[in-house]
Parts: sequence; structure tokens; C-alpha cells
Amino acid sequence: MMDVVERYFGGQVERWTYYDEKGFVIGFPSLVEVDIVISDKEHILVEIRSSVSRADVYEFWKVGQLYERIRGAKPRLAIVSPFVREEAKGLAKELGIDVYTSL
Repeated sequence: MMDVVERYFGGQVERWTYYDEKGFVIGFPSLVEVDIVISDKEHILVEIRSSVSRADVYEFWKVGQLYERIRGAKPRLAIVSPFVREEAKGLAKELGIDVYTSL
């Protein structure tokens, strides 16, 4: 799947891992991991899931905020999934998250 993401978004996929000791993303300290593509100075966080709920979208948005705070670059957010619930699509649109799905 990483090959597909690299071809579609351009650049190379890397894994960003950060220990969120203050619990910004999910409310308690935890390890945050996300795929990132850096292409032409654009940072794109990519979440690949088999299905996406409204809660998944919100958590991913929080990861984007954390990334911006830690790395100092505002990322573009993209979710890739074959199944995205309608309420999740609506929230993603409100939050400015790109959704790539077959449905």
C-alpha cells in the first residue's frame, strides 16, 4: 500500500512516531504513529484504514494538530479507506481532511 501512496502523492512514505506525554491526541499519554509523505516541502499525513468512523477522523485531526505543533509545519491530512461512514465523510470535510475511498 505504501507504494500506491508514494505514487499517488509523490515523494517517499516515512513513519512519524512521537510519544504524546501530555495526552493531547487521545486524552492520556500514548504513542502516536502516522505515515507521512514529504513532497516539494509539503507535509502530507496519510491514514490508511480498512474502515473509518467519525471518531477516527477526529483522532487523525488531533494527530495533525500535534504534528504541526511539534514539527512546525502545517500538514495536509489524507485518509485512504475502502469504507468511510457518511458521518465521518461530513466531519472530514468540515475539518479539511481529504478522503480517498471507493464508495
